[in-house]
Amino acid sequence: MEEPRLVAERIHANVDRVIVGKAHETRLALVCLLARGHLLIEDVPGVGKTMLARALARSTGCSFQRIQFTPDLLPSDVTGVSVFNQAARDFEFRPGPLMAQVVLTDEINRATPKTQSALLEAMEERQITVDGVTHRTPDPFMVMATQNPIEYEGTFPLPEAQLDRFLMRIHLGYPSPTDEVLIMDAQQIGHPIDSLSQVTTSSEVLELQAAVREIYIDPLIKQYIVTLVNATREHEAVYLGASPRGSLALMRTTQAFAMLDGRDFVQPDDVKLLAYATLGHRVIVSPGARVRNVDSAQVVDDCIGRVPVPGARARGGA
Repeated sequence: MEEPRLVAERIHANVDRVIVGKAHETRLALVCLLARGHLLIEDVPGVGKTMLARALARSTGCSFQRIQFTPDLLPSDVTGVSVFNQAARDFEFRPGPLMAQVVLTDEINRATPKTQSALLEAMEERQITVDGVTHRTPDPFMVMATQNPIEYEGTFPLPEAQLDRFLMRIHLGYPSPTDEVLIMDAQQIGHPIDSLSQVTTSSEVLELQAAVREIYIDPLIKQYIVTLVNATREHEAVYLGASPRGSLALMRTTQAFAMLDGRDFVQPDDVKLLAYATLGHRVIVSPGARVRNVDSAQVVDDCIGRVPVPGARARGGA
C-alpha cells in the first residue's frame, strides 16, 4: 500500500465532492473511521448527514446499509433472524442490515430503547448474538447514527451507555450562502453521489486502521489526555463526566488525525482540536448549570483552559 496519508487524503477529497463546504467535518468522519470508531451526527434535516455516510462507504468500497429507525422497529429488524430451512432441516441465520461494513442508523432516537440496545453489542464487541449464536460483524465496521436535536416529540433519548459507545459526535450545520449556491449548481443535472467513484478498498482501510495504532503518542500526551478527562469529572457544572472510554477515544482520534496531517506523532494541539468532538457527548451537565445555559461545549473549553499543556517534548521536540 502507498503512504497511508495519501490514501486517506484521497478518500477525504472524494467525499468532499459530495459534501460541499464541510471539509473539517468530513475530515472528522474519516478520522472516526480510521480510529475504528462509530460516529453520531446530530443536526437538523437536509444538511447532508445521509450523503456523508453514503459517500464515505462508496469511496472506500465498503458495503453500505441504511436503517430508518421508527417506534415500531424491532431488534430482529436490525440484527437479523434465524429461519428454519426445510430443505436442510436446520435453522439458518439471515443477517439484518447491521451486518454491513458501514451502517447508517437514521434518526436513531426514534426507535424504542429495546431496539436501540440491539446496537450496543455490535458497537462495542463487534458481534451480534441471535438465538444464542454469535455472529461477527464484517471488517471494517462503522455505525453512523443521525438524530435531530430540535424535534423531541415521539423520540427516546439515547442513554448515557449508548452515547459513550460513539467515538465522536459532530454537527454539520448549514452551509454558507456561497456553498449553498455551489450545491445547487452541482445538483442541477444530477446528484454527485451517483457519479462518485471508489478510490480505495476495504482491505486498504484495514491497513490504514492498523497504521493509525502505530502513530507515536508521548507519555506526556497520555497524561495530558487523562488529566483533561479527569477535569470533566471534577467540573462544578457537570453531573457526569467522561469515562475511561473517553480517554481511549481521545487517544485514538488524535493518532488518526496526526496520520492525516502527515505526522508520525501526536501533538497537544491535536488533543485540543478533538476534545469537544470526542468528549462533548460524554459530559452530562447538571440541571442547575443547564438553567444558566451552560452546555458541554463550554465545559470542555473550560477544562482545556484549566489543564496545563505539556512541554516541547510532547510537541515533537527533543
